[in-house]
Amino acid sequence: MSRIYDALPIFGQNLACTFAGYSRIHSRYTRHFHRTLKEWNETIHYPIEDLHALQRDRLTRLVEHARMNVPHYGQIPPPSSAKDPFQAITETLSTIPPLDKKTYRAASETFIAQGIPKYRLNRGITSGTTGTALPTYYTPEALAEEYATVWRLRMEKGIRLMDSHLTFNGQSIVPFSQSEAPFWRHNAYGRQTLFSVYHMTPRNLEQYISAIQKSRAKYILGYPSALHLVGRAMIETGQTLPEGQVKAIFTSSESLLAFQRKTIEEAFGTQVWDRYGTSEFTVSMTECREHNLHVDMEFCIVEVEVEEETDDFVRGSFMVTGLSNDATPFLRYRIGDSGTRLKKPCPCGRAGDVFRDVDGRNEDFIVTPDGRMVGRLDHIFKNQTKILEAQIRQDSKEALDVLLVRDKLFDEKSERDLLNEIRKRLGNEIHIDIHYVDSIPRERNGKFRAVKSQIGQLAQ
Repeated sequence: MSRIYDALPIFGQNLACTFAGYSRIHSRYTRHFHRTLKEWNETIHYPIEDLHALQRDRLTRLVEHARMNVPHYGQIPPPSSAKDPFQAITETLSTIPPLDKKTYRAASETFIAQGIPKYRLNRGITSGTTGTALPTYYTPEALAEEYATVWRLRMEKGIRLMDSHLTFNGQSIVPFSQSEAPFWRHNAYGRQTLFSVYHMTPRNLEQYISAIQKSRAKYILGYPSALHLVGRAMIETGQTLPEGQVKAIFTSSESLLAFQRKTIEEAFGTQVWDRYGTSEFTVSMTECREHNLHVDMEFCIVEVEVEEETDDFVRGSFMVTGLSNDATPFLRYRIGDSGTRLKKPCPCGRAGDVFRDVDGRNEDFIVTPDGRMVGRLDHIFKNQTKILEAQIRQDSKEALDVLLVRDKLFDEKSERDLLNEIRKRLGNEIHIDIHYVDSIPRERNGKFRAVKSQIGQLAQ
């Protein structure tokens, strides 16, 4: 399909983006989405006791569903009947063994709920911090409820559905071989301009800035790394946007670093609002005015496996339980990220669990021979389900090394498919060596880095 798209003229690619936008809008913004958004715009003001009661009810329903319909969970105990909601949540979760990615990968079919019609099972694939692609399924309601958390934040900042906007994410919407502008495509139905993050050379950034200056977008979505690159160029060339021209910027998929926020806000003349979520429909956190991340407690439960604790916070790895997805429920799932949960209520006034930071999403850039800086490369591994772990390393612009821990089903076709995905994003000029290894070393802090570059390290 990508070869057909790449062969289309730009007009045809814009039509393809518009059709994809039409499909996305009608799958996300259903009646269930609007009902949920209306309800959750009220529950965001609930006191903590009412939020725990809501969580308890949703967890009880999900656990009963999983016990009856999901083979993996068939033997877990019934939910707690304790009257106190927080006690019931704690007791229910304590009886469910933690789930890691290895267990899920080994028997992912046992996590699929029985009795849900196939036409209601949407297949997705996620790639975590280890580069491991995992097949998942989700219901239309799960998708609608996730976007209810997204749009609760956006509407709070004055954004409305169908407002015009710019997007900077990992979609390959401009063929890598294209060397002249435009490095963006238009989704006319969704009033969206999609910018390629794979063509950001110093020379090309002039064209990006020109397009942004001409735009009348109300808001911007994107990876912090990509927006920071563009923002830095805007500041250096004296082409920042007037304050208030853009209402808000929303970042996700990577950790938003302090220097990135400062540059982006200065360049675009508006505030940045961050969100943390996953493709498994297991967690959602949204930022408040204090720059803390609030757990969207209607959507998920976040436990912390304590590694450090003080009077003010507790820090450790996450175990997350998504409350919206009946298709493949993830209960106490070790997602691979960690964070710092505050013990005191947030000064913003919103009740519920609140985190100071989330760790695990920082990656270096890969620099191509022609000077493009490409970040957030987990898309390369999205469909590579026969890879257990992967890491990209770079010591020079001319070459990179890919370390792979293979599944036993990995074959020559798998390698060709992987190389094709890399070439789509990094081009044909860079030399690629694939190394098959038994394991990939972690950092001193125990974290896994999917990209390690000596020349494309995160720069301020």
